[in-house]
Amino acid sequence: MTETTTQTATEIAIAQTERAAASNYAPVPLVLTEGNGATVTDIEGKTYLDFLGGFSTMLFGHRPPRITAAAHAQLDRLTLTARAFYNDELAACVTELTELAGFERVLLMNTGAEAIETAIKGARKWAHENRDLAADEGVIITFSRNFHGRTTTIISGSDDPVAREGYGPYTPGFVTVPFGDMDAVRSVAAASPVVAVLIEPVQGEAGVILPPEGFLQELRAFTAENNIVFIADEVQSGMGRTGKLFATEHFGVRPDLIAVGKVLSGGILPVSAVLGDSKFLGVFTPGSHGSTFGGSPFACAVTRSVVAELRDPAFLPGVVALGGVLSDALAELAELPEVTAVRSIGLWAGVDIDPEFAPAKAVAEALRARGVLVKDTQGKTLRMAPPAVATEGEVREAIRLLGESITSLR
Repeated sequence: MTETTTQTATEIAIAQTERAAASNYAPVPLVLTEGNGATVTDIEGKTYLDFLGGFSTMLFGHRPPRITAAAHAQLDRLTLTARAFYNDELAACVTELTELAGFERVLLMNTGAEAIETAIKGARKWAHENRDLAADEGVIITFSRNFHGRTTTIISGSDDPVAREGYGPYTPGFVTVPFGDMDAVRSVAAASPVVAVLIEPVQGEAGVILPPEGFLQELRAFTAENNIVFIADEVQSGMGRTGKLFATEHFGVRPDLIAVGKVLSGGILPVSAVLGDSKFLGVFTPGSHGSTFGGSPFACAVTRSVVAELRDPAFLPGVVALGGVLSDALAELAELPEVTAVRSIGLWAGVDIDPEFAPAKAVAEALRARGVLVKDTQGKTLRMAPPAVATEGEVREAIRLLGESITSLR
């Protein structure tokens, strides 16, 4: 008698993906088919609270009505012109975005990595035009456990062995120092001409790590005094995620250049940007940098709708209020002996699990079985980015289930 086995829809989709797609990710074995607000549904019909949020992208939730409507309307009108022409959506988008952000200029791109590459190029070009540097001079300081993307240039300023291994030779001109170590910054600047510092004001991939008290302010003062470009990578932290438009605002710091993305896309399509004053973004000339899809009518229509959401007087206070609920729930969770630390800012949080108890991945799997999606990072941390459309009850329940997941592994 021949036995037959029937694969589930999940198993079939995963097998097809693994057979044809490059293995540059290790996804959770879950096949998602639909999203709505704070929830997603898998191919088997099970619904989950999405507290991963596209690695901090889905601040407005899945398929936010006004942003989705703007995308549909633009799809019926004009989607791409390339930057060989002007388009009406670009004109409105750059005006509205710079007004919201309080900067003179913006350069629109697609991915977060492209925004960082743009900021790096802008900083180097400005330094070479305004400082006495040889063509091959100029160091950019980055910080330990950073995540700015995975292009060859960007991983050259990373200390992540997984991102770097086998991809050399690396782009010269980067020095990585410990996050929060001002003495190390001064030491590098004393030995080499530093053209820029590139920093996440709150480190995302590292586990939602806030800087030591006073560090960003001291770093900003140092860069201003020494004609060094201060680049803030706010691809994950920016555009409202932390309860302010930019995370740097929490520390009273105004960067020279800010890279943003993720939330700026509304979760619809890749959108990123570099914001800065004319002093820095004015260095770009026709042909020196660009993107076929950056500033497309479709992307700009979506971005404009995101800007409109962020302009709503109730939106950022709502993030702060819901972030307070999250913070309070995490404070209770921190009483568990298996939890070694909790951190949160707005709707962004990291929970450290004692590695001697269990890897964070095991806790994430137990939580997924209970209907909540988060992601482990650094082996010991659970990272959360709930949407602003989640209810207070959903936030409390997610953290209660997290506690239940932890104790279930005892």
